[in-house]
Amino acid sequence: MKPALDTPFRVRAILFDMDGTLIDTKGPVERAWRGWAARHGLDPDAILATCHGRRTIETVRRYAPAGLDFEEEVRLVEDVYTNDTEGVLAVRGARELLQSLPRHRWAVVTSAPQDMARTRIRQAGLPLPDLLIGADNVSHGKPDPEGYRSAAETLVFDPRETLVIEDAPPGLEAGHAAGAWVIALTTTLPAEELGENLCLPDLAALRVRVDEDGLEIVAVGG
Repeated sequence: MKPALDTPFRVRAILFDMDGTLIDTKGPVERAWRGWAARHGLDPDAILATCHGRRTIETVRRYAPAGLDFEEEVRLVEDVYTNDTEGVLAVRGARELLQSLPRHRWAVVTSAPQDMARTRIRQAGLPLPDLLIGADNVSHGKPDPEGYRSAAETLVFDPRETLVIEDAPPGLEAGHAAGAWVIALTTTLPAEELGENLCLPDLAALRVRVDEDGLEIVAVGG
């Protein structure tokens, strides 16, 4: 479902992606994949055109030369990424929004594994969620809706009563497939690469009012 600018809508919870949605990690992500591509003689631009929003294992399987140990390659990429903290910052509005939400009305659904996600959230100075669905908690990564459906159901809400906030096409597709309201952020990619979604520059463009029945949300234009 697609919200409209300046038009209130109601949900029971917000389900956030992490990289590019709550935390600006574009620098470490790109440096990790460029280093991996150089090591194996691959085209880094081709990898970076498709890696955002996907689990590392899926990108490795797609591009790795035959004969490599996929699990070891994933470990190497993720170690470089996690240890690179240059430019890692909370997305504008993220801290204020998370602090305003009741703990049972938000979760993080990320293509990063649990340990990496928790490390990144701490590095960015954001509150850790009570519910975090990571790459190692699902059988199928984004664009499959498994992660978002699992998060909504764990919070005891219908996925159709939740808002998914994402920054990359696989996650946006996953949110729609789950039946959720969906908003895209242009923190990683330009609006023209994010499909027919409402696009906002960052989380500061959201106004959220909390009441006993849930959340009233307005995406602010202008």
